[in-house]
Amino acid sequence: MQVHEKQKGHILISTDLNSELERLEEDLKPYRIVKFVEESFKIEHAKAVLSEAYISESQTKYIILAALEFTDIAQNSLLKLLEEPPRNIEFIIISPTKSNLLPTIRSRLPILKVNASHVKVEVALNLARIDYGQAFSFLKENMRVKKNDAKDLVEALFYKATVVDRLILTPVQLDNFDKAYRLLDLNARPQSVLAMLIMSFARDK
Repeated sequence: MQVHEKQKGHILISTDLNSELERLEEDLKPYRIVKFVEESFKIEHAKAVLSEAYISESQTKYIILAALEFTDIAQNSLLKLLEEPPRNIEFIIISPTKSNLLPTIRSRLPILKVNASHVKVEVALNLARIDYGQAFSFLKENMRVKKNDAKDLVEALFYKATVVDRLILTPVQLDNFDKAYRLLDLNARPQSVLAMLIMSFARDK
């Protein structure tokens, strides 16, 4: 039996910061959210994040860092905090590009790419509890899905798992999400790509 832990935050790559902030506020209710939204995220903002993070919390608090750019010195000052966050503190970083973030930052949190131009796809599956029967039903429902729709499904599954269900994905599962995007771009059969992805979560009842 697979054991899934709860996700401890993630990096969100999106060109529409405001849209993602609104979506997170809705999805993360009723948890407390503290936002740091800047054009350029600098050392003074990082210090404010550090102060906020060390205010003790009895329930989960999300600290969201959203900016068009992040200075290296600000990122470096947050490395230890992101690696060992205080109890009940979870971080979400929103950036328009992955290249804005240092490799050391990117290595500490899983990355979710969002295409803000498409309509959000709703996925009812709970990947923490999915069994083989549910997996086969999902694949049957989507057996004729087209390439672009399959991309939306992959993105929605990742968002549901990491943001809504707050799972910590295994290295294999994370790699499968990354591989799914690349395979779809190379015109692999969408059904095969979705099967690879879903079956990495499925288990016996």
